[in-house]
Amino acid sequence: MTVLQQRPETPLPPLPPLPPLPPLPPLPPPLLRLTGIELRKLVDTRSGRWLVISIGILMVAVAVVQLIALKDPQQTYQAFFSMALLIVGLFLPVLGILSVTSEWSQRTALTTFALVPARHRVMTAKLAAGALTAGLSVVASLGLAALACLAASALGGAGTWNLTAAAVANAVVFQLVNMLMGVAFGMLLLNSPLAIVVFFVVPTLWSVLIGLASAARTIARWLDLGQVLEPLLMDSAPTQAEWAHLGAATLVWLVLPLILGAVRVMRAQVQ
Repeated sequence: MTVLQQRPETPLPPLPPLPPLPPLPPLPPPLLRLTGIELRKLVDTRSGRWLVISIGILMVAVAVVQLIALKDPQQTYQAFFSMALLIVGLFLPVLGILSVTSEWSQRTALTTFALVPARHRVMTAKLAAGALTAGLSVVASLGLAALACLAASALGGAGTWNLTAAAVANAVVFQLVNMLMGVAFGMLLLNSPLAIVVFFVVPTLWSVLIGLASAARTIARWLDLGQVLEPLLMDSAPTQAEWAHLGAATLVWLVLPLILGAVRVMRAQVQ
């Protein structure tokens, strides 16, 4: 018998190396992180930081004046809370304007949009930060009103805690409208002095012109910010007609500037 000799196995040629995989694009920062950054930006600048400090000092000063000037039966939780809302609501739109326009006046928008090229995400984060700030302002007003009510009780005032859930809900809507209107006007004009002047002058001028024309009083009830926001300072829920007036005014003074401002920010050249 002949034994078949096995031929030695020839090694296979080595495979060519695989080409390197392209690097994965970096994930965009989550919206929650962007919102936190925008919240920090509200007090990063000197103007924003001092505006927040000034609002707090003014709230305390007005509460002290109420303790001195109001009669004892008038020193209630609702009275302190409503006045704190008015003070914050007057300056909160300015903070919303500065949250947008400071990016362009200090040229930090170039860095912001370089790190987050999707500008709509930055604008969404600014709106979310504004909404959170409005909610925090209501919490601060509740806290200050509670301290003032305790002081009123200690000094012999009424100190009654007659605050309804509807009043708190109205306060949240009131501050949301004020804050987001400021953000919208900031996006629309991208200039701090111009946006602040237009925000305060145009609605006031509109109210004056409508008030001079007796035939236009019906229009005033729909578009006059002073009239449509007033029911939100009460301790009861607004009626259906008052909600309709608020919705119409919000469309004109908030939604329309916000849409036009978003278009401008998306197309504006960052220099």
